Amino acid sequence: MNDLINELQLKIEILENEISFKNGLISILSHDSKEMFGNILWLIEAVKEKTISEEDFFKLLPQLKYDAQKNLQTIQDSTAWLKTQYGEFKIKPEKIVVKDLFNYFEEKYDSKLKEKDITFHFKGDPNAFVTTDRLLLEYVLDKIINNAVKYSFSGNDIHLQEVTDDQQVIISVIDFGTGMNEKYLSEIFTYGTPLFLGTAGEKGVGLSLKIVKNFVSLMDGNIQIVSAENKGTKVSLVVRKFIE
Repeated sequence: MNDLINELQLKIEILENEISFKNGLISILSHDSKEMFGNILWLIEAVKEKTISEEDFFKLLPQLKYDAQKNLQTIQDSTAWLKTQYGEFKIKPEKIVVKDLFNYFEEKYDSKLKEKDITFHFKGDPNAFVTTDRLLLEYVLDKIINNAVKYSFSGNDIHLQEVTDDQQVIISVIDFGTGMNEKYLSEIFTYGTPLFLGTAGEKGVGLSLKIVKNFVSLMDGNIQIVSAENKGTKVSLVVRKFIE
């Protein structure tokens, strides 16, 4: 009887988390879209009615561009999540060499790494691999690496580290940037988490890490974060070596 009660409680908790996640996603999409399109309409009307000078108009364009980029990222993140919601989503396991993932992200982030003079290193067995869903894994690592770059100082290093044992593969992204206070770690995947500016003024939309946690769960994995203010952050993705 106790086992049945515990099972039901677990299912209820999972459902509550899913509902909270979806409600938060809808709230973010609704708020950000209204804010962006409201600003665009206001600016167009101001130019039309000549209540704003040409000089002020051009001063506002960088903020408008930022808002558009932020909303585009929100849409892209939401689209990635929606792909897992059609019908009964099942992951498609495939053998993925971890060093190949490093090469892929090193090329993808080449311009951002050069812009902040950051060196990207691989640590681990170059032949090590993980068997899981590529779409989910690449999304998760992309968001973790993006944050590592965002919160790293100019001239810092970032490591993609692989550690494999008999049961699991641990892929860690390690940076030596701003880090965060311990009090924020317990809230990092919630909608109440404060947004922090990157070392070059970058600002996230606060949605990506919520989807990351959801995707890691779909991969039957675990995510661990260790961080210290002004010392850096280590985010580790723990995935079973094989998925039956």
